[in-house]
Amino acid sequence: MTSILFITGNEHKVEEANRILSPFGVRLEMLPKKKIEVQSSSLLRIAEYAAYMAAKKLKSPVLVEDSGLFIRALKGFPGPFSSYVHKTIGCEGILKLLSGIEDRHAIFKCVVAFCSPSAGLHTFLGQSKGQISLYMRGHAGFGFDPIFVPYGEELTFAEMLPEQKDRFSHRGAAFRAFGSWFSSKSMAKP
Repeated sequence: MTSILFITGNEHKVEEANRILSPFGVRLEMLPKKKIEVQSSSLLRIAEYAAYMAAKKLKSPVLVEDSGLFIRALKGFPGPFSSYVHKTIGCEGILKLLSGIEDRHAIFKCVVAFCSPSAGLHTFLGQSKGQISLYMRGHAGFGFDPIFVPYGEELTFAEMLPEQKDRFSHRGAAFRAFGSWFSSKSMAKP
């Protein structure tokens, strides 16, 4: 297994990412440092900048992840501000904002940014299209998982087993893309 520093304070993200990356021979080690986040409406820009600055400061390969929930009826809100919105109004607040609104289409997007002094900066994107449920359901997962139902499914992310969620999630797609690239570059070899 190759270990890479994962700049995050969210243990759930580390657990989820390690489940997904295990088949690729990669293990992430949580480094709960505060990442530098530029104010931007672009998840890609936020993740790239944070990864670049962390790798430069630590002089080591690092991984950064940034995700957002983009709700069509709310013109893409909360988007890159999802973490803050979850902390302030939570799932209940989003459900109140959508009260009486029929269009419940939403997309979870994720950007994984890897930066290393030798390999440079690389980004990997993932998304999951679905809809916002009418009420909170399930107790697994974290964040907005209790209100997001991927298209073609009946369960919210919070009602799914972790391995099931990994197949449909935005984070699953982005980390699988990173793991595939990383292992193909022979970086994951001991």
